[in-house]
Amino acid sequence: MKHIIVGAIDVATGRRLKWLLALLLVVGLPLHATDVDTLLKAEDAKVSAAKASQQRVDALADQSDELFQSFKQVNKQIEGLQVYNAQLEAQLADQQQTIADLEASIENATLMERQLTPLTLKMINALEQFVALDMPFLQGERSERLARLRGNQARADLSSAEKFRQVLEAYKIESEYGTRIDSYADTVEIDGQPREVTVLRVGRVALLYQTADQQVTAAWDKTSASWVVLDSGDYRYAVAQGIRIARKQAAVDLLQLPIPAPEVAQ
Repeated sequence: MKHIIVGAIDVATGRRLKWLLALLLVVGLPLHATDVDTLLKAEDAKVSAAKASQQRVDALADQSDELFQSFKQVNKQIEGLQVYNAQLEAQLADQQQTIADLEASIENATLMERQLTPLTLKMINALEQFVALDMPFLQGERSERLARLRGNQARADLSSAEKFRQVLEAYKIESEYGTRIDSYADTVEIDGQPREVTVLRVGRVALLYQTADQQVTAAWDKTSASWVVLDSGDYRYAVAQGIRIARKQAAVDLLQLPIPAPEVAQ
C-alpha cells in the first residue's frame, strides 16, 4: 500500500506538470529554463512532503497494529487471571470453612480431654477392684498391667486419648479371659511347702491346679477364697485332660469339673 500510494502521487504530479507545460506552450507564454526548474523543484517538494506524510501514516498504522495485538494479548491474560482468581476464591472459601471446622474440633477435643482424664482414672480404679475380687489367676501379669496403666497417667509424652486407649485394651484383655481355656505354670503352697503346679483356667467358670505327678488336684473356692483339694479319683483325669486341651495337645472334649452353683440374688 505504501508504494502504490507514492507511485500514484508521482504519476499525478508528472501529469500535472505535463499539462502545465502544454498550457504554457499553447498560450504562447515565454518559457525559460529557470521557470521550469522552479516548477520541477516545487513539484519535487510536494512529492517529498507526500512521501514523508505517507511514511508517518504507515508508522502510525504499524504502531496501531502492534497496540491492537498487545491489547488482545493482555485481554487474554486478563481473562485467564479472572478464571484463576475465581478458582482461588473458591479454594479460599473452602479453606476458611476447613479452618472453622478445625477450630470447632479443637474446642470439642479440649473439652473431651478434660472429661477423658477423670473417666480414665475411674475405669482404672474399677478394673483394680474387679481384679482383686476375681479368681486369682495370672496375678503377676494382671497386677503388672494395672501398675503400668496407673503409672502412664503421669506421663506427659502420652496423650489423654492414648492413655484411654490403653485402659480400653486392658478391659478387652480381661473380657477375653472369660471366653478362653488356658493353662500355665505357677507356684502354690501345699501343706506349708511351695510346690510347682500347672493351673487350669476354664474361662471364669473354674480355676484348678494339679501337681506334675497328678497326686494333688485342687480347685479355687470363691466362697472361702481359698484352694480346696479335690478327691484325686474324681477329677484327676478330667483336670489332666483339660490341661492337654489348653495346650492343644488333645481335641476339645467335654470335661467333668467341679463347678460351683450360681449364686441366687436375694
